[in-house]
Amino acid sequence: MYRFNSYDGRLERSLEAVLVVMEAFDKQPNFKLDIVGHSGDSIEVPFVESSNPPANDKERLQVLKAMIAESQYCWSGDNTMEATRAAIQQISKEPADEYFVIVFSDANFSRYGIRPSHFASLMNSDPRVNVFAIFIGSLGDQAKRLREALPSGRSLICMNNKDLPQQLQQILASTIK
Repeated sequence: MYRFNSYDGRLERSLEAVLVVMEAFDKQPNFKLDIVGHSGDSIEVPFVESSNPPANDKERLQVLKAMIAESQYCWSGDNTMEATRAAIQQISKEPADEYFVIVFSDANFSRYGIRPSHFASLMNSDPRVNVFAIFIGSLGDQAKRLREALPSGRSLICMNNKDLPQQLQQILASTIK
């Protein structure tokens, strides 16, 4: 993430996306929000826990700084599959009306040998959990090719964060029956 930020702004876009999400879900009692990252070092890097969400701008800034530090100092690698699997398992432990796992990714699957078909299977692994991917970076047409290989309507490309609120709304509305 950090390495390719100068190419397409993926880290900056990731930070902006997380800020939008934190602000959108601030003081929303019907939602529990965990923001968990992953890196070459770890499949689970907790940034925001639903039991202790950031209460103000200063705390949100601390979350963003922690994300920058993690991306800058971690080993190269990708744990998207393992992190997504852990998120699906973790979220469904508590009773809820609906479960959402939204994976923000730089679409750099091929570099780490992640097959889109394996990620697609993982996205469908628990019918109770709505798994979506938002690709916030892309080398060439990687994100477009991934979106075409994943379950229809379950992946989006967001190269401009002004589109993110609408995309989040689209995700949440897509499961209303």
